[in-house]
Amino acid sequence: MKLGATTAIAVAGVTGVALAVARQYRTVAPAPRELRTWQVWIPLSITGPLTLRLARRLFGPTVPVDGVDVVEHPDGGTQGVYVYRPGGSSAEGLPALLWIHGGGTILGTPEEDHELCSQLAEAAGIVVVSARYRLAPEHPFPAAHDDCYAALTWTRAQATEIGVDPERIAVGGASAGGGLAAGVVQRAVNDGVPVAFQLLVYPMLDDRTTLRPASGRDHLIWSRASNRYAWTAYLGRSPVPADAPEYAVPARRTDLAGLPPTWVGVGDLDLFLDEDVDYARRLEAAGVPVELVVVPDMYHAADVDLHATVPSMTRFRQQMHAAVASTLGMQQSAVTPGLDRGPGEAI
Repeated sequence: MKLGATTAIAVAGVTGVALAVARQYRTVAPAPRELRTWQVWIPLSITGPLTLRLARRLFGPTVPVDGVDVVEHPDGGTQGVYVYRPGGSSAEGLPALLWIHGGGTILGTPEEDHELCSQLAEAAGIVVVSARYRLAPEHPFPAAHDDCYAALTWTRAQATEIGVDPERIAVGGASAGGGLAAGVVQRAVNDGVPVAFQLLVYPMLDDRTTLRPASGRDHLIWSRASNRYAWTAYLGRSPVPADAPEYAVPARRTDLAGLPPTWVGVGDLDLFLDEDVDYARRLEAAGVPVELVVVPDMYHAADVDLHATVPSMTRFRQQMHAAVASTLGMQQSAVTPGLDRGPGEAI
């Protein structure tokens, strides 16, 4: 019996998916079972307009945790900001964290980090300001950098209105947001703008990673192909060994002296592991107080979906909260009980 054309196409499609999943298993295998979410089984790389449009549709807003006041300021910076404040707190002069969302500079919104930012505000007892910025490739560098820097200057200018101590403002972000945060901090130091601390969560710091040989950490969530596309979109050209615009690629800065105390957290299955560890070591060599946490068996952004259910990811989030609270001089709330260092490395 001959298969009809439709059936043949369906069989071919199912076979193709099965082969792709089988190939992906080799990449997924190093991750422990409790970290194997459905996303790790989909070998999706962002390599052009079609896959970018698809990726931008995959994620939506999260819900702030109870007990945190959230106010949107459409006029904050150049693109608007959200301000998260511990609920019921009337205290003035609280420390603040400017938070920058991830997404490779090509996707993401501050709404996707409502839960994370509200958790940080409640756990550390601080005000969190979350920046909106323009995305590449529609808006290459310096658009996102300028938008995030404008959010920092807005936070300082509006410190009294939002109850913030302008001398205790930190800057942080995850993935591309961590890279943007590092660039903003470098510019702030050059401009003489005080920054109390930087929180770099598996940050995207170095376009030269796209030029180096594959490391074996190339496909879980954020692939080598996606990384190259994202850097090309952000820079407006393909990465090259020679140079990049100032502040666009934080890892290219040669003089790291004078930067504020820094926390860097990354998993050992993350594509960004080497560049993150190298940046932390160079900060330390330049005399900057640094805490580096490397989590075994953690791939890129594994904590996003698993921080509430997997102990290692819960601990990773707790370490973030503790770093902010201790550096900015606040006490942690009951949101992060039983904190311990857990697996990782500190320098």
